[in-house]
Amino acid sequence: MKKVLIGLIILCSAILASCNNGPDSPRGFSLPKGNIEQGKTVFLKYQCLSCHQLAGVEQEGITNNPELSIKLGGKSTVVETYADLVTSIINPSHKLARGYPLDLIQDENGKSKMKVFNDVMTVSELVDLVTFLQPQYELVPYRHTNYQFYGY
Repeated sequence: MKKVLIGLIILCSAILASCNNGPDSPRGFSLPKGNIEQGKTVFLKYQCLSCHQLAGVEQEGITNNPELSIKLGGKSTVVETYADLVTSIINPSHKLARGYPLDLIQDENGKSKMKVFNDVMTVSELVDLVTFLQPQYELVPYRHTNYQFYGY
């Protein structure tokens, strides 16, 4: 029995070790801590409110697109991770916003209409922006349906 248990542990270890994606693995990737206030400045600098809405944040002179205003922040039953936010900014076509008509959020090639800021935004600005956005999301517990037992 002891040999079977040791063999099982070795097998599980080998399986877990093989889960590495090699050079594409995100293992070891980490950005430095950002500054929330500087992140808000970045959010306003790149006029994010022209296509997004964020509770409590307004910018004079920016007209929100009434046809398309993707909501950022708020309550969610899913954690919006730091990595999710970074990916959404540097690769907006990776995952399109849910709940919006596709013709409003994607072009004829299926790509996001969001401008790609990779050539204009510095890494420091990206880090600060994500640090500003992350706490705007509030995780709320998922409410399970309480099914009644119906006896026959």
